[in-house]
Amino acid sequence: MNDFDYLRATALDEASTLAKTPGTMFLAGGTTLIDLAKCGVERPGTLVDITRLPDLSAVTVDEAGATIGALATMSRVAVDAAVTERYPAVSEALLLAASAQLRNMATIGGNLMQRTRCAYFRDPAGYPACNKRMPGSGCSALENVTRDHAILGTSDQCIALYPGDLSVALTALGATVRTTSREIPIARFFVEPGDRPDRETVLERGEIVTAVHVPASAAAANSTYLKVRDRQSYEFAAASAAVGLELEEDGRTIRDIRVALGGVATVPWRAEAVEAALRGRRLGETTIREASRAAVEGARSWYANGYKIELACRVVARAIMEVGGIK
Repeated sequence: MNDFDYLRATALDEASTLAKTPGTMFLAGGTTLIDLAKCGVERPGTLVDITRLPDLSAVTVDEAGATIGALATMSRVAVDAAVTERYPAVSEALLLAASAQLRNMATIGGNLMQRTRCAYFRDPAGYPACNKRMPGSGCSALENVTRDHAILGTSDQCIALYPGDLSVALTALGATVRTTSREIPIARFFVEPGDRPDRETVLERGEIVTAVHVPASAAAANSTYLKVRDRQSYEFAAASAAVGLELEEDGRTIRDIRVALGGVATVPWRAEAVEAALRGRRLGETTIREASRAAVEGARSWYANGYKIELACRVVARAIMEVGGIK
């Protein structure tokens, strides 16, 4: 790990000003940043500690929705009674992420800002070619093992997987990211790699995430997060799905449905085609399984990750059936 300067910000304006200097990075929970610094991937010149900034750790749930401060820890939000009751997919996504120790340290804002990464990105000594680390250097993944890589939102420059869980639930529920200068629908917050894999969000230098707002809805209150992975804990998803469902008064017809995928794309992936195929339809296993095929429209596999195409469809279908009460 390289030497770096350490500064502690006491106000948002101060933190934003400090972070406009190239080579400056924010430190909150540090669970991703310190890890990548140890790998030699991140080389900050200055770390700006924002853990003491006021008014950024509150969790407020009212009739309009849930507003979650960027410095609230993952573990605190996961067990918040109002979040658990009105936004179960958010709580479940948090509890299925990382380990209990990491959740106790990691913040909501830091979780949103975790890097889209793969094993080759994390190993600059063994695999110097990585367009995400060094644009124009190539992509080591394309000629190596790709089992854990993305099949949606990829480009010839990068197929690294977005690894987070929380953002998948937030994407399904139509959350908004609040920053020091604007409000950004989460669907526009993350950026697919295209020809610039090094740019992962729309944030500008010095812009700080202050909170996430999740609007209240019947679908949010009846939601779930399903994660399938190689081992039961402390593992990224092979495929996951966040689903929110609202039914008509007959209890069978779908009034509204929200679906997002994780573990298969370069960004949290909203499955709008699945939603369109099911709105107004009656719940039924056959209908759900047929509609779930649309979740992977446009998917492109590389060697060992082709299994994700079928797995993603099955995970989406299973999540919809679970939240719809179909056994």
